[in-house]
Amino acid sequence: MLLAGSSFFQWSYVTGQWGQILGDLVQHIELSLIALGIGTVISLPLGVLAWRYRLVRVPVFGLASTLYIIPSLALFAILGGITGYVPPRSWVTAEFALVGYTLLILIWNTVSGLDAVPVESKEAAVALGFSRRAELWRVDLPLALPYIFAGLRVALATVIGLVTVTALIGLGGLGQQITYGFNIAYNTPIIVGLVLSIALAAVADLVLVGVERLLVPWSRATRRARASAR
Repeated sequence: MLLAGSSFFQWSYVTGQWGQILGDLVQHIELSLIALGIGTVISLPLGVLAWRYRLVRVPVFGLASTLYIIPSLALFAILGGITGYVPPRSWVTAEFALVGYTLLILIWNTVSGLDAVPVESKEAAVALGFSRRAELWRVDLPLALPYIFAGLRVALATVIGLVTVTALIGLGGLGQQITYGFNIAYNTPIIVGLVLSIALAAVADLVLVGVERLLVPWSRATRRARASAR
């Protein structure tokens, strides 16, 4: 309420521009979810390959690390010269870059999760006569899910933050609000974009936590067992 009555924040902007703000929020969600979905589809098989074949780890992690450390502005500039800056091509440019920033996180967590599968579980799978493929799908990947979900949470938070940068190529979701505010030296849209971006990241994380608890109930039992052992 204090902000609403000051020149620092004008609530009238929110009420007057709500349609635009909502549209920017929806675009932010779309860009984030598409990037996470594509990144997951690419990362899981690459992670499995890097885990199973040690020689594959170096090129896979090398490529993913290179994409991750490239500054976002530079990556958008490089990709934009190839894929374009004008919609719908700007969507391709944005998603290429955003997906690139998810790969290292998701691949690393996939490999770490598979490496953490207990030897006893693998021996039990062999004793039951599982093939290597059956062991992967029925033992290794299910037990690695807590690590994979941890990677998804970090990757999604990263992407939600980076989506704002795509405002430089005409997208950006809530980044449009931030850019608009900076261009006209107006605090309100900057605060709106910032607060909604943080809220979106928090809600997305809670959703993933809820999905993990539904799909991986044994992870809670493991954590409780470890806590009681201490």
